[in-house]
Amino acid sequence: MIAVSLSDEQIRTSELVAIERTVNHLPVFASYDVDRIRVIAQTVADLFAEEEGLDALFGLVRENLPNRLWETAYAMACDIAAADGTIRETELRLLEEMRYELSIDRLHAAAIERGARARHLRL
Repeated sequence: MIAVSLSDEQIRTSELVAIERTVNHLPVFASYDVDRIRVIAQTVADLFAEEEGLDALFGLVRENLPNRLWETAYAMACDIAAADGTIRETELRLLEEMRYELSIDRLHAAAIERGARARHLRL
């Protein structure tokens, strides 16, 4: 979620609120320490500054997140990308890379993306 938010080099308030809401309400984060968000954000920012940082980021995700939660991670990333009402090119590229790196089936990804779009539409 943080990586998608940082992909355009700034974290928008709507994205921060969506990340906080996600961490506070989803069962997968039941035992997660919310104070870690700042540390994670700094780590992701540091990785983005490195030449091979994105590869390192996905390596960390694959090492620390069970395979069964990869689609969940992708769904949360899509929600953050859609949270501010505009999905930028950098966010789209990161989501595409995420689909590849986490072996998200294209049909499943399309359903996840459509769900995120539907949840974040505005009048």
